[in-house]
Amino acid sequence: MLIKKRTGKEIPTAEITPQQVYLSRRQFMTGAAMAAAAATLVACGVPAEEAEQATAVPAATEGAAAEAAAPEAAATGQTDELGDPLTSYQDVTNYNNFYEFTIDKEKVAPMSADFKTSPWQVEVGGLVNNPGIYDIDDIRQRFTQEERIYRLRCVEGWSMVIPWLGFPLSQLLQEVEPTSEAKYVRFETLMDPEQMPGQSSRWYEWPYVEGLRLDEAMHDLTILSMGLYGEELLPQNGAPFRLVVPWKYGFKSIKSIVKIDLVEEQPTSLWMAASPREYGFYANVNPAVDHPRWSQAVERRIGELSRRKTLPFNGYEEEVAYLYDGMDLRANY
Repeated sequence: MLIKKRTGKEIPTAEITPQQVYLSRRQFMTGAAMAAAAATLVACGVPAEEAEQATAVPAATEGAAAEAAAPEAAATGQTDELGDPLTSYQDVTNYNNFYEFTIDKEKVAPMSADFKTSPWQVEVGGLVNNPGIYDIDDIRQRFTQEERIYRLRCVEGWSMVIPWLGFPLSQLLQEVEPTSEAKYVRFETLMDPEQMPGQSSRWYEWPYVEGLRLDEAMHDLTILSMGLYGEELLPQNGAPFRLVVPWKYGFKSIKSIVKIDLVEEQPTSLWMAASPREYGFYANVNPAVDHPRWSQAVERRIGELSRRKTLPFNGYEEEVAYLYDGMDLRANY
């Protein structure tokens, strides 16, 4: 990973590269990728009728004519620690999974445009000595933001490289002081069907819930993000406040958080409740453990034409593998 401390004097990522360059969009894969779109959605546990609706407009075709005249996305001058270039800002902010709004990745951004992210509060409690309710502006002032360039690997088989702004979750947890009984951290997304029409779907148990083991949550790689590309998060990316756990599949990185509880029992996440055979609690990126209906050995980096091999723990094996010493990662998927 690459980490840059925010001192207030540094040049943000958004200013390093001309905005018209990093906001321009890379062309998505065509042909085979479009043909596989519906199968991918169904493979991810989406009911067939919803998958058909979501793929009625082929991926990356909506607005293609308007974007054709835009400059082709170029390297931003930054890479991750493996030398992989950042995914373009346009792709990061317009190709999103956020089922609270819609299952169509291309429509999340327009559907969430009016989502109200202020005022916003996060309640932190459960098995802690110092529970509290944190205003989002207070969080920005209390915790120093860092830029962290992380890879994001979706369980669907695609990936990105994103420069997040955030701070280690451990800093917030240390402030509330988990008790000795606390073993897990449970996260909950805002429940507001009027703003988030996808929450009216009967297929899922809303609100969105996710969880981490306490030692995973305390790991320095685990961050609470409030921005990307040097700017505040947009609604489609989980504004104003989201989790980022780079060695796990993307669905673990819950968005638009309103509640964090320290608990003794392992939480049941939305995806575990929806399809427990397919989505386990740990969700560590593991090319040797396939999803029940497709391989996890390779992935498609958004903005690239060819597929690449998936790395164990998404390339963060050296940093996090010790957390799972002695565990059967096939059983604990």
